[in-house]
Amino acid sequence: MTTKELDGRVAVVTGAGRNIGRAIALQLAAGGAAVVVNVRSNREEADSVVREIETAGGKAIAALGDVADRAADLRMAEAAVARFGRIDYLINNAAIRRESPIDAMSFDEWKEVLGVVLDGAFHCVQACLPYLRKSGAGAIVNIGGMSAHTGSKNRAHVTTAKAGLVGFTRGLAHDLAADNITVNYLSPGLIGTPRDPSKPEPQHHSTNRTLSGRRGTPDDVAAMVRFLCGPGARYISGQSLHANGGAFLG
Repeated sequence: MTTKELDGRVAVVTGAGRNIGRAIALQLAAGGAAVVVNVRSNREEADSVVREIETAGGKAIAALGDVADRAADLRMAEAAVARFGRIDYLINNAAIRRESPIDAMSFDEWKEVLGVVLDGAFHCVQACLPYLRKSGAGAIVNIGGMSAHTGSKNRAHVTTAKAGLVGFTRGLAHDLAADNITVNYLSPGLIGTPRDPSKPEPQHHSTNRTLSGRRGTPDDVAAMVRFLCGPGARYISGQSLHANGGAFLG
């Protein structure tokens, strides 16, 4: 795509320092949107993405903060509006993807994962909502994961949190329709991203295969997010969409 269909719009992308979140931030900026690049604590990662966007002629700011911290989310939304004057898109991408068998999983581990994925999405929506309502064409995209639909060994907390985003999306789609805000859930699967070489791949990566035989890229996911934010997706809301090369047919 070469058009700037998102010109004049502003996007908040959580967990945007690397991998899929970084690709989403860059893709929305390529569409013309100013981007708030959220990371939990790694200022270097956030600044790197901001520089990439600005070098390409776009606008961006970094916003450090744990999305599970409601006060940090409120500050992020206020910073976005102070710098760019509005918020049109919220991409809830921040997540923790730990692995632990259920009998060894502590309640603190359980709460930490659900706190970032589900509570974080809730806090970010409430923080951004007053501004999304003023947009006239707002969009929220909640980023899930294929294991929420297929299951995955040692990831009960992650699959529960990601599956919870499906219900959250459907509820929000009803609640926010009158404000002309679309809300959709996008589930990536078998995406090739850099991982810790000392740790094994997630279990579902070894038990699932794409139809084409190739792994997806972060850009494959980011392109769908850009579409869901754009003018061509205004009749799409409350949906669960999948980017997994046919590994899961949902």
